[in-house]
This record gives sequence, structure tokens and C-alpha cells, in this order.
Amino acid sequence: MSLLAVTDLKKYFPTYNQKLVRSEGAPIKAVDGISLTLDAGETLGIVGESGCGKSTAGRTILRLLEPTAGTIEFEGKDVTRIQGEELRALRRQVQMVFQDPYGSLNPRHPIGAIIAAPFEIQGIKPPGGVKKAVQDLMERVGLNPEHYNRYPHEFSGGQRQRIGVARAVALKPKLVVCDEPVSALDVSIQAQVVNLLEDLQDEQNLAYVFIAHDLSVVRHISDRVMVMYLGKTMEVADRNTLYERPMHPYTQALMSAVPVPEPRRNRDRILLSGDLPSPQNPPSGCVFRTRCPIATERCAVEVPLPVELEPRHFVACHYPAVREVL
Repeated sequence: MSLLAVTDLKKYFPTYNQKLVRSEGAPIKAVDGISLTLDAGETLGIVGESGCGKSTAGRTILRLLEPTAGTIEFEGKDVTRIQGEELRALRRQVQMVFQDPYGSLNPRHPIGAIIAAPFEIQGIKPPGGVKKAVQDLMERVGLNPEHYNRYPHEFSGGQRQRIGVARAVALKPKLVVCDEPVSALDVSIQAQVVNLLEDLQDEQNLAYVFIAHDLSVVRHISDRVMVMYLGKTMEVADRNTLYERPMHPYTQALMSAVPVPEPRRNRDRILLSGDLPSPQNPPSGCVFRTRCPIATERCAVEVPLPVELEPRHFVACHYPAVREVL
């Protein structure tokens, strides 16, 4: 049994007019029917360009946003509509590391209180007291325990993100959604935070949903990778298969744009024309067809469903083709 099983998940946002009154227009389809599974101790990377619905998917899976449709099962239990004490209990098992290491921390609270918040909210009294538990967490993530009473503005970006990581793993959850946790950090600091996440995963058998733009970081940390475009899943495969032999035209375009150590080497770059369509008015049929170099009339009328072409390699395309990238 998978730790997490998401089936046909949708998250639509209503539209509003200039007077901020909800209109009867078409909703914004931020996430439009994605499905995924995640085992304990596994990392699923989610990639795609800005506006494809990655972050919204992560927040909806954690019930920070209410799903419009679909089901979310955690350890075999449907948690799609739970409320109150049941949802509060779920928070012990699922947590999130946010993208902005400063905006996600209350500037009026010292970091000791920020990291202690999960214990206080859940009414948990760790052995030795909350302060000792918090200082142990600070030391584990590479912070000086003596800085317990300092405020977020007194720390660097990398240190703030370590505070966010410490808060997320305080209650030893089973699943952590990492929403672009290193995108706001310098490259040298990114490696440190990624290594910290991997060490914590080994120690606590954590499962990660790792959302990011940086394809090299996703390949480093992920076991499997899901490619999203305009709220839908384009391709899912293990990291080596996806990066070396992508089958979806959109995945192939993404991979062809990855920088390489030999910039003078001839590479078959795939340049996509046009802009990302509006999620309020997505194209008919395949949502990628307006930018796809191999689209046909069939793509305009028939929605491609994910098909397992190889073991655990799913592709949502009418004309999938293997393309050697590396």
C-alpha cells in the first residue's frame, strides 16, 4: 500500500470582476485531474514551467487548499474531506517546506517559538521539554542552539530555510511537501539544504514531494519525476529514464534546455513557440497541442490519457517517441 495516493485531483479557482464580485465565467483550472502515488521514504519530483500548477498541487495534497474534485488517500485513508480533529491529526503526519524562507516565518516571533509551534499546537510534550527539543532540532539542521531567542531577520536566507526545515520535521512526519525550497538560495547554499533534506530522509524515512524549476536539483534528489503542463500530467517515470529517454514532446523540450558542461557541443534544442495558454481557457484536446511540434487534428479533439508504455513510465501523448537527450 502506498503512503500517498492521489486520484484525478482537481483544483479550480473562481474568477472575479473588477468589483471583486464572483463572476459566472469559466474557473481557473490550476490543477486539472492529476494522479500520483508515493511510497514511504520515496521522493517524487514535480517539474514544469511557471503557471503549470505545481505549487497548487502540493498545497492541495496537504489540504492547505480545498480540492475541487478527486481523492487524496494517506496510508489508505481518504482524507479529501476530513475536518476538525481529524485534519489536525493529519498535520502531524504531513508537513510543508515553503519557497520563501523569510515570508514563511513570523518576523515578530523568535525562531525558538517558531520551531516550537508544532509542539504547542498539537499539545505534545517531548522528553526533556520543548526548549530542549527545539535546540536539538536547531543543532540537527546546522543552526547554533544558542540563537534560540534570535529573530528571523537576524539570519541569512539559507539559515532561514533551515529553520523552516526544522519546523517541518519537528513532529517526525511521514510526508513533507517541499515547494521550491532552494529556488531563493545561492547555488552553494542550495547544495547544503538539499543534502540536509536527504540526510533527514535517511534518518526518519521521510517521503518527499519535491517541487522545483531546477531540473538538475530534481534529478539529484528524486526517485521518480512527474512533468506537469497547464494543470495536467504529461509524463511520469523514474529519474534516469525520464532524463535520458523522455517520450513526451514537452518533456523532451524541457530536457533539451538543461545547461550542459560543454556549451560548444552541438545539441538538438527544441524551441517551443508561443506562450503558455491561460488556465481559464485551456486548449481543447491536448493542452500542449498549441505549442507542440508534432500536433495533429486528433490532438485538438481527443484528450490523451496517461498510458504505461514501460514499467512505471506513464506518458499522456497520442504520439510518444523515445528521444535520446544525454
